[in-house]
Order: sequence, then C-alpha cells, then structure tokens
Amino acid sequence: MALAFFLFPIFWVTMGAFKLPEEIFHLPPVWIPSQPTLNHFLVVWPLKGYTSLKNSLIVAVSATALAHLVGAPAAYSLARFRTGGHNFSFWLLSQRMMPPVVMVLPIFILAYQLGLLDTYAALIALYTAFQLPYVIWMLRGYFLDIPAEVEESALVDGANRLGVLWRITLPLAAPGLIATATFAFIFCWSEFLFALILTRSHTVTLPVTIAGYVSGQGPFVGQASALTVVATAPIFVAGLLVQKHFVRGLTLGAIKT
Repeated sequence: MALAFFLFPIFWVTMGAFKLPEEIFHLPPVWIPSQPTLNHFLVVWPLKGYTSLKNSLIVAVSATALAHLVGAPAAYSLARFRTGGHNFSFWLLSQRMMPPVVMVLPIFILAYQLGLLDTYAALIALYTAFQLPYVIWMLRGYFLDIPAEVEESALVDGANRLGVLWRITLPLAAPGLIATATFAFIFCWSEFLFALILTRSHTVTLPVTIAGYVSGQGPFVGQASALTVVATAPIFVAGLLVQKHFVRGLTLGAIKT
C-alpha cells in the first residue's frame, strides 16, 4: 500500500506525458491513454528540452565532481588528523542546515556585481559550496570505517600520504564515494530556487523549464509531464547502475554501536 502511494505520482506524470490533450483534463480521469502519443515530447524537446537537459547535466556533474575533488581530501584530513578538533565536523555540517531562502538576495546581488548571472560558473560554484559540508561529513564517516593499519603499512613501505589516499583509501571507500555522489547529484539536478534566481535564458535548468509550463494561460500539463519524464529518467538510470555500490555505501559509514 505504501509503495503504491509513493509510486502513484510517478505513474500519473508518466501517463500524462503520453495522453492526448483531451484525455488530460477528462472527467472521470483517464488512467491509461487510449492512443499513446509522443507529441508532447516532440514539442518540448526542440524548444527547451534539449537545452535544459544539457544545462542540468553540465551543472550537476561539474558541481558533484568539484565537491568531491575538494571534499575528499578535507574529509580525509578530518578522519585521520582530527583537523579543527572534535567539533569542527559538526560545525561544517551545521552550515548545511541554513535555510537557502535566507541567502537568495545576498547571492543574487553578488552574482550580479560579478557579472555571473545566467552563467554556468555561478550555479556550479554555488552548488559546490552547498554540497561541500554534506560531502565532507559523509566521506569522513567512510574514511573512519577504513582501518588505519592498512594505510600505515603502505607508509612503512615508502608511500607518501597523498599516494596512500589515492591508491588505497579512495578505492576502499569507493562505495561510499558513489553513494555520496549520488545524493549530491540528485540535489544539484533537482535544485530549483537558485536556478530560478540566477538564470535567464542560456543556462536555464530542467526544474525551471518545467515550472515555466505553468503560465497565465493555464498549465501545459502534457508538455510539463513529458519534460518531467525526461528529467527523472537519468536519476532512475543512475540508481540502477550504481545500486550495488549505493546500498553498500550507505552501510559502510554507518555508526557502529
């Protein structure tokens, strides 16, 4: 019953993407389209669909990769050297608890003064900054779960600390890296507020484009549903591809009692 409750919105949106216009607002509701059509996809794809998908991919992949590039060494430092003391990691995580809406105006003014409105750089830098506390906190737990003796053996054999991190620690923590990257990617992919504020036309992402199909003339449900299917497809595909690593990664850094 619970599964049906959570899957119903996905089913309804997917069916709406293939319905004829007269079936979308029909009463009683049409659950399964009688004549499935691709017209909604054909309308949105050349107009805004391709550009929005490209922008979302560029921003989400770049921000996720950059957050891990910076966050992995920082998390390793916290795990192995207790950098900043015992409470520093909690302070980092607390930065992620700030409501994003309170930062909208200062960030918009800063991006405007720097000439970064409607650019990839603004979104990538912002999403990276938002994801860093979460990435560092998660990876710290995974690194703590790896026995320090494994690294010490490599150090005795002549490896330096950077080599140990690259050749031993990161491969051992790969499931954790994948799990963390998956969550970070989903946030960047679905973020709406700052994408709406900081983009105009060239770097508009999928969530903003989907919201744009609700206009004063009424909602274009078919087009919005089609674009929603396009937006959710990469998440499902990525989840299926990394499912094994994802499940193991969620338990790798679990707190032991």
